[in-house]
Amino acid sequence: MEIKNDLSMEQTILEVAEKLFLEKGFTLTSTTEIARVAGCNQALVHYYFRTKDNLFNTIFEQKFKLFFQGVFETKNLEKLTFQEKLKYIVESHFDLLRSNPRMPTLILNEFSRQPEQIKALREKLHSLPERLFAEMNEELQTEIDNCRIRNINWIDLIFSMISLNATMFIMMPVIEIVLELDDAQKELMIQHRRTENVDFILKSIRY
Repeated sequence: MEIKNDLSMEQTILEVAEKLFLEKGFTLTSTTEIARVAGCNQALVHYYFRTKDNLFNTIFEQKFKLFFQGVFETKNLEKLTFQEKLKYIVESHFDLLRSNPRMPTLILNEFSRQPEQIKALREKLHSLPERLFAEMNEELQTEIDNCRIRNINWIDLIFSMISLNATMFIMMPVIEIVLELDDAQKELMIQHRRTENVDFILKSIRY
């Protein structure tokens, strides 16, 4: 069987696989189902990605690059103050999770399933996280030195942001059932938490 290198089909497979992985998790998603939903045969999925693990890892790497570049790349925000940039980072991270609400749970599950994934991911991302963190950490130190904010560690800020934002979406399925929220009420709660999380982070750095 001759297989043409169709980039549009490769992208379709990635998009379908991402949707299924987020909805069902890695274990319950098969390449047979991915192929069926993508409108191709299973051989084509294996042609592009060889294994389900490779397919999952490709999506995982793309999401992490999107996270670091989309959330922490602030060169286009040079005119903003440090606190305005921090507000942007917290909101961008929240919005990324809002677009992918199952991502935090998937990440936790997969790092538990194969912890070696963390090291492999670090090697493939190379110095991207360190470079972007270093840029913001330098600005943070300048703010501290000029007594505009209290002495706080950049890693502590990142942990606070990730914890606050991710918890919202990890807990939302439970909250919806317990509080019997309809779509409008759920949306109001999400908007409220977005504002509250930003406010909490900004207050945490002030004297």
